[in-house]
Amino acid sequence: MASVPQHRPRNAFDRAFRPRSVAIVGAASDPGRISGRPLHFLKQSGYQGAIYPINNRRDVVQGLRAYPSLASLPEVPDIALLCLPFELIRQEVINCVELGVGAAVIYASGFAEVGEDGRALQDELCTIARKGGLRLFGPNCLGLLHAESRFSGTFSSAFDDEFPQPGPIAIVSQSGAYGGHLAYLCRKRGLGVGYWVSTGNEADTDVADYIGWLAQQDDVRVILAYAEGIRDGAKFIDALRIAHENRKAVVFMKVGSSNAGAVAAQSHTASLAGADAVYDGIFRQYGVYRAVTTQEQVDVAYACSRGTYPNGRSVGIVTVSGGFGIQMCDAAQRHGLNVDPLPLPGRKMLKELNPLGSDNNPCDTTAGWLNDTSLITKTYEIMYAEGGYDSVVGAFTMLPASPANGERIKDAIRDGCGAHTNRPAILHMEAPQVVVRAYEEAGFMVYDDAERAMQSLAALATLREGFDRNLIRPEVDVGLKADFGSGALSEMSAASLLAKAGVPFPRAILVTERDEAAKAAAEIGFPVVMKIVSPDILHKTEIGGVLLAIADGVAARAAYDTLVERAAKHAPAARIEGVMVTAMARKGVEVIVGVNRDPVFGPVVMFGMGGIFTELLKDVSFRAAPFSLDEAHRMIREIKGFPLLQGFRGAPPADIDALAQVLQRLSMFAAANADELESIDLNPMLVLPEGDGVVALDAVIIQRQK
Repeated sequence: MASVPQHRPRNAFDRAFRPRSVAIVGAASDPGRISGRPLHFLKQSGYQGAIYPINNRRDVVQGLRAYPSLASLPEVPDIALLCLPFELIRQEVINCVELGVGAAVIYASGFAEVGEDGRALQDELCTIARKGGLRLFGPNCLGLLHAESRFSGTFSSAFDDEFPQPGPIAIVSQSGAYGGHLAYLCRKRGLGVGYWVSTGNEADTDVADYIGWLAQQDDVRVILAYAEGIRDGAKFIDALRIAHENRKAVVFMKVGSSNAGAVAAQSHTASLAGADAVYDGIFRQYGVYRAVTTQEQVDVAYACSRGTYPNGRSVGIVTVSGGFGIQMCDAAQRHGLNVDPLPLPGRKMLKELNPLGSDNNPCDTTAGWLNDTSLITKTYEIMYAEGGYDSVVGAFTMLPASPANGERIKDAIRDGCGAHTNRPAILHMEAPQVVVRAYEEAGFMVYDDAERAMQSLAALATLREGFDRNLIRPEVDVGLKADFGSGALSEMSAASLLAKAGVPFPRAILVTERDEAAKAAAEIGFPVVMKIVSPDILHKTEIGGVLLAIADGVAARAAYDTLVERAAKHAPAARIEGVMVTAMARKGVEVIVGVNRDPVFGPVVMFGMGGIFTELLKDVSFRAAPFSLDEAHRMIREIKGFPLLQGFRGAPPADIDALAQVLQRLSMFAAANADELESIDLNPMLVLPEGDGVVALDAVIIQRQK
């Protein structure tokens, strides 16, 4: 069995994944039954710890001595597998607590997923366990396993024919069936799965607990996670932070992005699925790679399992076919990789080496290598040394399967990559599994499709960028805590609070008489904008409550009368504070900035391009508050409309630095007032030319209802 370092106390997860003893409560003699499969798997896998079947009707179960109860065991087991119907679980949880068992797995369904009565029982089990220091896995789960210690605490069919080989992959899945499917696909791909856990209803332990613990295990490189929803956003973020600090790749399948999928997720796991775009933002913020398909998840895990990441996104391409080179260039561009030209000295060397081949990137060696495989070796050496590419991808079609040339090609590529093993070496090829395995053992990652090869290489680059990022989550500044009063806030009141937090607004004067309006407009300078001010009228344009380009004092008096009359007509019950007189906005790029209180992650800041980009294209990004200035810059740069801020078609570049500062300040304000805020809306905000800052033209704050 794998040992735990003796200087570190064994916590509940150590006892669960690497148990020295296990009790199977309700163990059945029939290895085909759910209650018989865990014991069968433990025997079949070669687990060397003590196994204690609990069955009060039999003396022997599957050839092992059985005991009538947990209390009758000769020692306290590290973990108990509860193979019982849901109505018998409560008493066994109490028994585990009284005995001092470290962890218990509840396979049974009939809890929160079936309704309120089941939820009440599940909550009661959790309360009992937590008071007694017992960690629960499940209920409604398929259990867990640890490959190195040969411990199998599951009944999943994914392990019927073969126990996983130890390896750097850990799988954490709310869905037991999906987790088993992932394990099966990893095994087919030749990947060792060191840890596997199905989290089920997550009464006590959840996906975040497992990610946080697995990220601290030395034998884990990649964590494959599947979730339909997260309930504790703060704990989840902390787990992702631990994974980032320990440079563990987290490859996440988060489902429920469609309306139908979100409904299905709630009914399946009884979890709360936050807005999908918010999850995207959280994943980017903490360097998590989000997979869209299961194949992508396994492909990326395969790439990460080697532990070799590129230093950047430049890629060299070596092919034996010009057509494949073009295909790979297209795939590289789709996935954000750079197929940079080979510098002139390298091109000259390629032309001298192989006059009939191409002398650039991608490099087509043509068929000359058949006469001299050193062409392949030297081409690789030139691409690495002269091109300086962060990775080199080779396309060799089905040639490695050739009995005459497969071994020669492998040796030639290996020799060409020999001095550059710190860079990923990927091959696009098709061959029988035995040949593929031989190439993998020689140090190559093998894909049978160019698109998947480039997608996986891009994923490695993305994860490396995340690892290298200085992830700073600022402390909440209590000095930004604001007094929101007892009622709704008007635009003037909201702007006053946000201005103190560092959000710039144009100068504004509140007036309550028509002559005051003319005087204020003259003081600010014509033309001006005038708006009705009321905490009860949030969408002023819908009642004609905003008038633009007021040119003189006469127009200002008339505008005041018009605004008051429209408010009285369209919102007669509204409280009117007066009329705001403010300067007309300068030219700039229109964006939208806001804060929403996510039910899972608390206050999250949203940024997007204004107008059609927000309404039609949903071109927005999110981050959990608070975040750093660097994170604000990343948030801005990931939206599709970012080129508009850089200066599009001759327009001057916008003040991106000032915009990032406002986003960061707003995140600090939102975090400091998380208990009071429901949302903040700054729409529109203008980003002025570089050096001139930004200005918010409207402000709405909605307070949280308690």
